[in-house]
Amino acid sequence: MSGTLRIDFVSDIACPWCVVGLRSLQQALAAIGGDVQAEIHLQPFELNPDMPPEGENTTEHVQKKYGSSPERSAAAREALKQAGENVGFAFNTSRDSRIWNTFDAHRLLHWAKLEGRALALKEALFKSNFTDQRPTNDPAALLDAAREAGLDPARASQILASGEFADDVRAIE
Repeated sequence: MSGTLRIDFVSDIACPWCVVGLRSLQQALAAIGGDVQAEIHLQPFELNPDMPPEGENTTEHVQKKYGSSPERSAAAREALKQAGENVGFAFNTSRDSRIWNTFDAHRLLHWAKLEGRALALKEALFKSNFTDQRPTNDPAALLDAAREAGLDPARASQILASGEFADDVRAIE
């Protein structure tokens, strides 16, 4: 086979099933080895673009948005934990988990793509959000994720303090 398969992975770091999907995709590509040359291109998508700065309780948000009962939410959290374990990711879910606005994270991901570090930052942001339970709109959490991904934290701080890449992200969304 010649050429490279382009895979556009459209996701939000607020989506736990996107963690499972991305990890599963990466594992499948690794399993087929050199039979298929593929490039994963991360594309922004905000699940909750109108999320207020203080965020919302995840359980309450899911119940309100999707009509899920507390029992179904608890079962879904357990299924998610198991799916995460199956792909080597630790979800730290509880009834007290919160969901946050992710626009600034998407701006950093756009910059990380330009630096060739988008997948590393995506993984760091997933871990920060779902394992460490850090707010996805907290500049300190975002800077730590950038640092973990091998990006320049001073540059990341400049981006977060400005509106840089906002128009780019909105145009792609």
